[in-house]
Amino acid sequence: MNAEQQARCDIVEVGRRLWERGYVASNDGNISVRLDEQRLITTPKNVSKGFMTVDMMVITDLDGKRIAGDREPSSELKMHLTALTRRPDVGACVHGHPSCATTFAILGIPLTPEGVPEFDTTIGSVPLAPYAKPSTAAVGESIAGLLDTADAILLERHGVLTVGADLDSAYFKMETVERFAEMIWRAL
Repeated sequence: MNAEQQARCDIVEVGRRLWERGYVASNDGNISVRLDEQRLITTPKNVSKGFMTVDMMVITDLDGKRIAGDREPSSELKMHLTALTRRPDVGACVHGHPSCATTFAILGIPLTPEGVPEFDTTIGSVPLAPYAKPSTAAVGESIAGLLDTADAILLERHGVLTVGADLDSAYFKMETVERFAEMIWRAL
């Protein structure tokens, strides 16, 4: 299996996990993986992440121009492109709306790990990006500076973005953020 085929399979699997855990509903969320220096593969627009198939994926260049695929790329592609072009170490991005973490994002409260050493050593603080209308270039602009020090960002009134060297890393950070948010919520 080549890198593109593997990325397609991995995106389908992570999409299923996001959907099964309730981190996305309906057609929410999006996933992208860097294929090489010029291309990425992303989830299509308007498809449930729990019911994707490998043939649905879309390949774009790093300017967002579609190269391959019958569908439109994710509506949040601009946000993913910001992360992938700003951080050469980022190989994948996951965006979702996990309930507890998104509640903090709606309330405008960043997640800080004081008193929870496990999170301090694994993910650290999860800053809050200022509100930007979803699916616009403004979302990418709102996260740009935060990406310099964070692999997980709350998007005010919107959800969560996690990034990692690979898709597993980005996905597991999403799980960690939601677990972190749940513990803080219970403590409050």
